[in-house]
Amino acid sequence: MATLEYSEIREKKIIIHDDEPCEVVESHVARTQQRKPQNQVKLRSLISGKVFPATYHVSDKADEADIEKKEVTFLYHNKGEYWFCELGNKANRFKLDETLLGNTTKFLKENQDVTALVWDNDGEEKTIGLKLPVKMTFTVKEAPPAVRGDTSKGGNKNIILENGATISTPMFVGEGDKVVINTETGEYVERA
Repeated sequence: MATLEYSEIREKKIIIHDDEPCEVVESHVARTQQRKPQNQVKLRSLISGKVFPATYHVSDKADEADIEKKEVTFLYHNKGEYWFCELGNKANRFKLDETLLGNTTKFLKENQDVTALVWDNDGEEKTIGLKLPVKMTFTVKEAPPAVRGDTSKGGNKNIILENGATISTPMFVGEGDKVVINTETGEYVERA
């Protein structure tokens, strides 16, 4: 477990705050006159999902969480429960709640390999989140026809992907096309 100085607490780092792992969403080191600098951060709890502010002063330190990455396969979802299994071992299944996964549920496909973030809390392992590939390819399930001259919405239209997610794409994307999506921003990248 690494110890971070107040200025090393940056975005995308996972630290221990009040005995639970939290991801740093925002950080800003404020240096005002005649005061010591402080790092004002927004933390997202990886257990409850709540976002809250915190301030770290020059003398403060934070422990980086022991996060292990484990490859798992997404099987299916039913009534807000998302079921996964270990890679190559479909008998060893486990479920994760929708609140824990957040926006990543929008881009999950059945039988897709993803990376699970596992927190080791004094010998007890707990899955606290998922990491998807940055770019993923999906098949377009529904796409309204492009109407000539209909650029009042900036030349974009909303389509529905094979997994039910709705995204905005250029007018030329049609039903059955394969498109590449950025899973971090949820935006269209290109046609595959």
